[in-house]
Amino acid sequence: MAKHVDHPRDPLSAADAPPTLEVRRTFRAPRQRVFDAWTKAEELKRWHSAGPTTVDATEVDLRVGGKWRVDMRSPEGRTYYVSGSYREIDPPNRLVYTWKWDTDLAYSVVTVEFHDLGDATEIVLRHDGLMTPKARADHERGWLAGLTKLGTCV
Repeated sequence: MAKHVDHPRDPLSAADAPPTLEVRRTFRAPRQRVFDAWTKAEELKRWHSAGPTTVDATEVDLRVGGKWRVDMRSPEGRTYYVSGSYREIDPPNRLVYTWKWDTDLAYSVVTVEFHDLGDATEIVLRHDGLMTPKARADHERGWLAGLTKLGTCV
């Protein structure tokens, strides 16, 4: 029997594969508290932006297939929109969702694992499908800055 391939393409070499970003951070807060900060609209407003950028609006439909959206504003007044949908929700252990800036053509995927360390929580964030090394570097800066803000909120 012939194998059906929906989208045939040449295999990517390791050098051509889309970059993946992994970030680890530990917070002095219970795992459920950190998970809630990641999944509640009002909580996302407090931290889900880099540096001096602020969050104007958030939407969270926390169910598999549900949509999420964060609207950010730079100090210069420029607005950035990022959105996606939830693929996996396992409170308070794991969250998987798609990620797409309004200017992007394709979605990437964010996976966040929440590890209980007793009086603290370690998150392991993996952002897959970033299309270029520059996109990976930009997202790394953004995630690190946002996680610093998250540390002041939980």
